[in-house]
Amino acid sequence: MTETTESLDLSKLQDELDAINAQITKQGSTVRQLKKDGASVDVIDEAVKALQALKINAAGLAEKLLGSEPEFDRKAFDDLLIRKMFVVPSFEIHGGVKGLFDLGPPACGLKAAMIDLWRKHFVLAENMLEMECTCLTPEVVLKTSGHVDRFTDLMVRDTQTGECFRADKLLEDAIDDLLEKNPTMPLETREEHLRVQRQADAYSPEELDKLLLQYDCKAPSGEPYSSSFPFNLMFRTSIGPEGTAVGYLRPETAQGLFVNFRRLLDMNAQKMPFAAAQIGLGFRNEIAPRSGLLRVREFCMGEIEHFVDPNDKSHPNFPSVADKELVLFGRDDQLGSGKTKTIKIGEAVKAGLVNNETLGYFMARTQLYMEKIGMDPARLRFRQHLATEMAHYAADCWDLEIKSSYGWVECVGHADRACYDLDVHAKATKTPMVATMKYDTPKEMDVAKLKFDRKAMGMVYKKDARMVSSALEALAEDWKDFEPIATALEAEGKATVDGYEVTKDMVTWEKTTKKVHEVKFTPSVIEPSFGMGRILYSLLEHSFYQRDMDEQRNVMRFNARVAPQKCAVLPISSSTECNSVVDEIASSLMDIDMATRVDKSSAALGRRYARADEIGVPFAVTVDFDTLRDDSVTIRERDSMIQVRLPKKEVPNVIYDIVHGRLTWDDVTKKYPVVQVDEGEGASTQAASAPPGAKTVVEATSRGRFSRPAPAK
Repeated sequence: MTETTESLDLSKLQDELDAINAQITKQGSTVRQLKKDGASVDVIDEAVKALQALKINAAGLAEKLLGSEPEFDRKAFDDLLIRKMFVVPSFEIHGGVKGLFDLGPPACGLKAAMIDLWRKHFVLAENMLEMECTCLTPEVVLKTSGHVDRFTDLMVRDTQTGECFRADKLLEDAIDDLLEKNPTMPLETREEHLRVQRQADAYSPEELDKLLLQYDCKAPSGEPYSSSFPFNLMFRTSIGPEGTAVGYLRPETAQGLFVNFRRLLDMNAQKMPFAAAQIGLGFRNEIAPRSGLLRVREFCMGEIEHFVDPNDKSHPNFPSVADKELVLFGRDDQLGSGKTKTIKIGEAVKAGLVNNETLGYFMARTQLYMEKIGMDPARLRFRQHLATEMAHYAADCWDLEIKSSYGWVECVGHADRACYDLDVHAKATKTPMVATMKYDTPKEMDVAKLKFDRKAMGMVYKKDARMVSSALEALAEDWKDFEPIATALEAEGKATVDGYEVTKDMVTWEKTTKKVHEVKFTPSVIEPSFGMGRILYSLLEHSFYQRDMDEQRNVMRFNARVAPQKCAVLPISSSTECNSVVDEIASSLMDIDMATRVDKSSAALGRRYARADEIGVPFAVTVDFDTLRDDSVTIRERDSMIQVRLPKKEVPNVIYDIVHGRLTWDDVTKKYPVVQVDEGEGASTQAASAPPGAKTVVEATSRGRFSRPAPAK
């Protein structure tokens, strides 16, 4: 088979798989809707069987395609992460704790650089108001946001030891074991077990208990598990020595920004729109942490809350990104062709695929940020939430997904959350969360003129009477908002306003017009939410590669802008003279905030280059015997392994300019003579690239061989 024919066959297989995946998405949406609508068990079972048949078909096609993609060497990757102390299990010598990891020196530097760039790219560039709110949150705040009641998974307990397990995960594992032990099981029976497995997280506690008994799930002690019960994923604690004030470690950073909205608005001189941002730790008490850094119990988040007029979600800077192309996986594509589309964000907003300019603006800015830190653009896409995934109050949601060895992983959520968050906190605290927009010229508006029977309201609502009248007055500012209330009062004699039942005897009204100089509104919130830990892990995977030399070498291809260390400085000799120059160069680099690695060990020069490559150092300066004669050194670029020779004094400026994007490596190779080094053991020396007419001198040293332009006579 020719390469062209093979490529066409693989393309055909991929098209078939895309089509089946689209059917799977559509059928999965149907199953979720049937459950939500309370359909009969038989109807749901039939829908699930159809879904499972599609998945089996897709699995067969995926297996055929598996050989077409380069295999990711997870063993080598994981070994590198541990050996070079990027990531290590927390409390390892005490046995460790699932879902907790420590970042070592290289990952700390990488994360710090990522966060620094995030602040510059978003907070500084957009003039955002940054806050640092407490991780410890009172129960009333998270009760208001819904986390206390709805942030749960079902759990069971070993009745002998007290050890806890996630119930749906136990059921899934039990079915996996059953299928693995019975490979000849009839297809129909296998499908029935898989149907149960796919619904594991949708069963009620009573249904799960029956299934755990049916599949003979036993606790480690050998006894049956306890009855399943809801487990809140937040870490609960008490505030103060009395232990009566309940608190939680925050599961997200957003609530601190919402409750401070009024002060932030004052800080912004009452101007709308504006954005607030926060980066910090979140905590979720995952019952079954898995997939390394992708699902952990303590993680770093970066969240932006952009407050905007719900009737005007345009963004003044949108034209600057309108031509940026993004890979979008819209809900219609997920339910139809199963294919993504590459489209300019301006066109996507204009076509209504993306709900509004502000949402599209942040999606484009997120893509630009990912490209800046060195993420592979070919493994990025934005997936739109299906209707069955959307919160009832959300206008539109798009997740930036990054492809890793675990598949497509959600790393940044972009949600138009409407007015929900501010509304619930305003209602719970009886604190208006509103902004004011002043008109340049007064506008004639239809309004409702109200007259209250304070006595009637006071008898019913007592101290809440003022809250009820304020809510009615806010609606009366625009007849379009008040008209449904007026209609209900006329037709039924009562209406509901912010949860309060208002009767016709409490208020009278008349429709009138007035000149309006300003309008008050509860802002909508556009929220980009970044999982920095997931982004960090994805960047580690995207940066990892292996190259064959005399032995296979692992390399981290970090972008110089975020690399933990920007430059390595290495002496070719352990002499005092060479080491003195090394220290001088390292000091000059650190004076301009370039994190620098110095390796004066006795290992071969090629081995020291390889050590720097493993932690992603983009450049290496080598001090050799010529340096002592003419004050020139070589700079090696990590990925090409090409070196240039230049005056020692120019090194800091060259490294600084490359790191900050003012210079490219191609620019450097055009300006300075190129030296190509043979870094292998016993390999032949490569020819050097030198200015026209220059001769090449090949020098052998105890640390390897290199070729360089001969000095002019």
